[in-house]
Amino acid sequence: MPKIEYPMRWFLFICFYILVDIYAFQAIKTLTRNNWVHLSYVILSLLVLGNFIYQFNQPNPSGGFGGARGYAMGFVLAFMASKILLTVFMFGEDIVRFFVAIFYKLSSVSNNSFEIPSRRKFLSQIALGIAVIPFASLLYGMYKGKYNYKVLSYTMHFEDLPAAFDGYKITQISDIHSGSFDNKEKIEYAINLINLQESDAILFTGDLVNNKATEMDPWMETFSKVSAKDGVFSVLGNHDYGDYVEWESEQARIENLESLKNVHSKMGWDLLLNEHRFLKRGGERIALVGVENWGSGGFKKQGDLDLAGKAVAQTDFKVLMSHDPSYWQEKIKTDPNNYQLTLSGHTHGMQFGIEIPGWFKWSPVQYRYENWAGIYEEFGRYINVNRGFGYLAYPGRVGIWPEITVIELRKGSKPA
Repeated sequence: MPKIEYPMRWFLFICFYILVDIYAFQAIKTLTRNNWVHLSYVILSLLVLGNFIYQFNQPNPSGGFGGARGYAMGFVLAFMASKILLTVFMFGEDIVRFFVAIFYKLSSVSNNSFEIPSRRKFLSQIALGIAVIPFASLLYGMYKGKYNYKVLSYTMHFEDLPAAFDGYKITQISDIHSGSFDNKEKIEYAINLINLQESDAILFTGDLVNNKATEMDPWMETFSKVSAKDGVFSVLGNHDYGDYVEWESEQARIENLESLKNVHSKMGWDLLLNEHRFLKRGGERIALVGVENWGSGGFKKQGDLDLAGKAVAQTDFKVLMSHDPSYWQEKIKTDPNNYQLTLSGHTHGMQFGIEIPGWFKWSPVQYRYENWAGIYEEFGRYINVNRGFGYLAYPGRVGIWPEITVIELRKGSKPA
């Protein structure tokens, strides 16, 4: 086995895992005294932990989370989520038991002993029942949810849309992360679903791979089938630059990026690198602008809106592709060149959350990104944040399903 990296991190993780495991085990002990059940619990927990450690200390040339490594992470997340929930219940019960013991100690006249009441079996049953929910959900997300593609359709009205483009239809996909895929049939189904929309243009908003251009080798032919009347246009995302994997040299990283750019070309996709294109109909035009990745915090900042829109007039209707939605907050929404509609991705909706269409949506990622899923409006300008086509790290999706966005542009004001 290769040398384990970051030994302190591994030590802290293993300690945390075992402590949570021991506490969660109290619910099992309360429900049954069967030693075989106890032994099975311990063996299963150790197998999940051991597999995780083993997989993450094997050679990983791609630097990604595909295959066995991804599933190892998924199983750890499923077990940890349920056990942490169990721990919360057990700890809450222990607090109550402790104060009840103090109360009886202080109020008893005939008995001066300090005795903590036994755990209540029905509370452990409730805790285990609730803990099954995240466990089953995360397993479902790994085996079904990650390919549960949804077509989300929107009609957006703009007073300054050229009349010739009234009814123009755009399909947006984002965050393919091809290095994570493990089911060609499901991906081919999704490609067919994209083409069935019969859109005028298809726009891809970045993260074609996890790290390396070679991840697209098994998928290039499949994604070459994506087609639209006016073509397929794309931009780069933060993962496309290869910054999250070690390279033998800086030149190797540069060559990887050039190879990835060529992949777009070979598939027939028009990659916009701080550039724009004009789409023309009936003597009128709209501008399609694409910037490289620009992300707040420590993310790559290659995007240059001023360069991309240099020859685009303020009066042109513009659709902008920008992988990271934080660029919209930072610059795009207030730019004097008036970018009416921005399309982004990047957040994946964290691949986990709760959505009730038209009423409620929540994901932990909203505490990091102000714009994280769906359409937002400020200053009369709009952004759509696509929830992503693929998945990364956790090999699944729960509640936040893979998305194919279809936007129909209409001229005029939105009906009341």
